[in-house]
Amino acid sequence: LHPARLQSPPNLIPARFDPLSQGDRFHFPSDDVRQSRPQSDLFLARLPGSPNTGLSIPARLSQRIPSHHAKMAARGPGAPGARGMNTRFAQFKLVLLGESAVGKSSIVLRFVKDQFDSYRESTIGAAFLTQTISLDENTTVKFEIWDTAGQERYKSLAPMYYRNANCAVVVYDITQSASLDKAKAWVKELQRQANENIIIALAGNKLDLVNEQPDKRAVPTADAEAYAREAGLLFFETSAKTAENVKELFTAIAKKLPLDQAGPRHARPGQRQGVSLQPETPGSNVSGPCSC
Repeated sequence: LHPARLQSPPNLIPARFDPLSQGDRFHFPSDDVRQSRPQSDLFLARLPGSPNTGLSIPARLSQRIPSHHAKMAARGPGAPGARGMNTRFAQFKLVLLGESAVGKSSIVLRFVKDQFDSYRESTIGAAFLTQTISLDENTTVKFEIWDTAGQERYKSLAPMYYRNANCAVVVYDITQSASLDKAKAWVKELQRQANENIIIALAGNKLDLVNEQPDKRAVPTADAEAYAREAGLLFFETSAKTAENVKELFTAIAKKLPLDQAGPRHARPGQRQGVSLQPETPGSNVSGPCSC
């Protein structure tokens, strides 16, 4: 009898997901609510010699460690890989801030997945998603989006998310005047503590409610627009439900970002820079990850 022939172990290949389907929601152990695990990294195994049919079997799951959440949130966007000589690709960290229930998560869901849920539970801690948009045939921008919780008990965590951010969307509800006051407070905090070159957009959400019933408007467009102009902000009134001005909001932000300067940016004096967790890529035409 001939000894059994040992088969080499299957090759592990990382599963690739479309950016539209990505999204991790992080929860904190201290919350007295039902927890859900972050999405794990899935690796697929393909047997040697088998045809590449696109069908593979799960080999193992690599669990993300929750303690990495703080490091991931505080750092800037990762370094993009090398691209063609005639194309520009840059990725930027974006954070959403605003009072609870103004529609931050709904705006992100509309932008990333082009969906709207009539009922959404309040965000716990923060949610992380990515989306890529093309400004033209040669220019692509990837947003690494941190959708933060609006409840007061999470306010102290906000600096962890807006630290090193390239851009921010501060959201208020145009049917609730108090939400604009909270938005102004967030803008003031960003201008005082975030990177000095951060691009800030003010978004008045729930425009669909006012279009249906004009008497529901509590914040006049002219007042919010005047404030945004005085504070040097981009300004849009949006509807996550109907998608009105949502794509335009993020496109305007992308056009304001320094696409030709996607390397490290300067932080305010005394402010800590982000740390890249990725090794340098040999031959890359990018000097390094953006530290904001």
